[in-house]
Amino acid sequence: MVLAFAGASVAGFAQDNALTEKYSVATNSFWSNWFVQVGADWNAYYSNQEHGRGASTSPLKGFRSNPGASLAIGKWFTPGLGLRTKVQGIWGKRVGATSDPASRLDNGNKYWLAQEQVMFNLSNLFCGYNENRVWNVIPFAGAGVGRSMTADRYAMGLSVGLQSSWKLSKLLNVYLEAGWNRFEGDIDGFGGADLNERGWDSHDNNLYAEVGLNFNLGKATWNKVPDVDALNAQHQSALDALNAKLRDAEAENARLRDALANQKPVETPSESVKQLVNTPVSVFFNINKSTIASQKDLVNVQALAKYAKDNNNNLLVTGYADSATGSAAYNQKLSEKRAAAVANELVKMGVEDNKISCVGKGGVETLSPISFNRRATVQVAE
Repeated sequence: MVLAFAGASVAGFAQDNALTEKYSVATNSFWSNWFVQVGADWNAYYSNQEHGRGASTSPLKGFRSNPGASLAIGKWFTPGLGLRTKVQGIWGKRVGATSDPASRLDNGNKYWLAQEQVMFNLSNLFCGYNENRVWNVIPFAGAGVGRSMTADRYAMGLSVGLQSSWKLSKLLNVYLEAGWNRFEGDIDGFGGADLNERGWDSHDNNLYAEVGLNFNLGKATWNKVPDVDALNAQHQSALDALNAKLRDAEAENARLRDALANQKPVETPSESVKQLVNTPVSVFFNINKSTIASQKDLVNVQALAKYAKDNNNNLLVTGYADSATGSAAYNQKLSEKRAAAVANELVKMGVEDNKISCVGKGGVETLSPISFNRRATVQVAE
C-alpha cells in the first residue's frame, strides 16, 4: 500500500515540478507555521505470531482491521522540514497465533500509539517554495511509544509513511496518508514462549491508511529573502546622487569664498565708503544652516559697523532663505535666525543692540543660482 501510494505521489510530483516558482525564504518566528491535523484511518495489525501460520495477509480482512482516529500538532521550521507529535488508535484487532477462525473471535484491541515524527516536504525541497502551490508530497519518519489497553502492555516503536496534501485555502488543507508502525514486543497481547525457538522476530506491525484535515495556525506562509544585491545597488545609486549634490554644493561654496576673498576691502573715508553705505553687504550661509559660512564675509560688515558707530546710524539686518528647499514656515524661521546671527556679530563689533533692526523675508529666489539666496544683508537704515 505504501509503495503504491508513493508511486502515484512521485508521478504527480514530477508534473508539478515544471509548474512552480522557486525562490528563497526568510526564517519565520517560532510562533509561525504551526498546524493541527485531525484524521480518520483504517488500521490493520500484523502480529509476530503470524510467521508461517498461514493467516491471510489482506489488511481488509475483518479479523485484522478496524477504523481509528488520529490527532497531531506540529510546526514547519522551514518550507521543507517540520516536526509533529501524532497520537492515533482507539480501535484495533489482535490476530492470534493460528489461522483457525474460532481463535479470531473477540479479538478487539483498544490501543493508542504516540509518535514524534520528522516531516519532509519534497515539493518545497526539490521545486522551491511556492505560496500558491496546491499539492505537496510529504514523507515522514519517527519513533515513539504505544500501549494496548486491552492487553495492558507498552512497547517502543518506529514509524514511517507518506502524506499527500491538497490546499483548500490559506488555513485549511485536506490530506491522505499511509503509514507503518513497527513495535517491539507483543504489544497486541498475543505471544508465545516458543517463538524464539522457531526463529521468528518479536515485532508487531500496524499498517494504516488515513484521510484528514490540516488546520494552519497563525502565519502559514514564508517571506521571500530580500535581494541583497538589488538593495545594495539601489542604496549605492542613492548615495551617488547625494554625493553628487554634495560636490556641487561644495563647489558653489568654494566659488563664493574665492569671490569674497578677492573682493577689495572698503577704505574709509572715500567715495567707496559712500558706496558701501548705500549698498547692502551680504553674509552667506550653507543650506539649512544659520551659522555664518565664512568669517571672510564679515570684512565689509565690520567696515559698515565702524561707519555706523562713527556716525550714530541705525543698521537693518535682513535674513533670507532659498525657496527651492523647505516649507514656507520653515524658511521664514530660518531667515530670522540668519538675521539674528549677523546682528549678534554686529554687537560683538561694538554696535549697540538698540541700533540694530532684524527682519526675516523667508524663502526667495531673487538671485541666481538659488544658493545665493541663503544669506543675510546689512545696510544703513534710512
